[in-house]
Amino acid sequence: MSHTIQHRGTVERIDHDTVFVAVEQQTACAGCHAKSVCSVGGAERRIIEVVTPYASSYEVGERVIVALLRNSMGLSSIIWGYVMPLVVLLVVLFGTKLLGAEDGVAALATLLSIALYYVALYLARSYFARKIQFTIIKE
Repeated sequence: MSHTIQHRGTVERIDHDTVFVAVEQQTACAGCHAKSVCSVGGAERRIIEVVTPYASSYEVGERVIVALLRNSMGLSSIIWGYVMPLVVLLVVLFGTKLLGAEDGVAALATLLSIALYYVALYLARSYFARKIQFTIIKE
């Protein structure tokens, strides 16, 4: 099985078919090419939910490896979380200026559009949760 990003962690709890894994920041994150955009690398401790039909085979406190599957939306997540907001910001800013809006109005419209974008992204979180697939591996 080939993975792109892996983190070692400890099973925090198990709930039906979901294993909750606490991932600690690792010194290896310093050398990772994705460290600037990785939310796991920037946090000291983060809980990752892994849905698996084998959840009952894990125990609380067990050391595991959590991996983002290669066919998952890793790159797409970066685009939705960082690139698209920049595009929205620039399009609204330049669009309002081309329509003759004053600087204050353009800035307010830009901030409002970014806020609406992130609200829409938040409301679509269940869609993204289904697309981003983690797997869990016993150490």
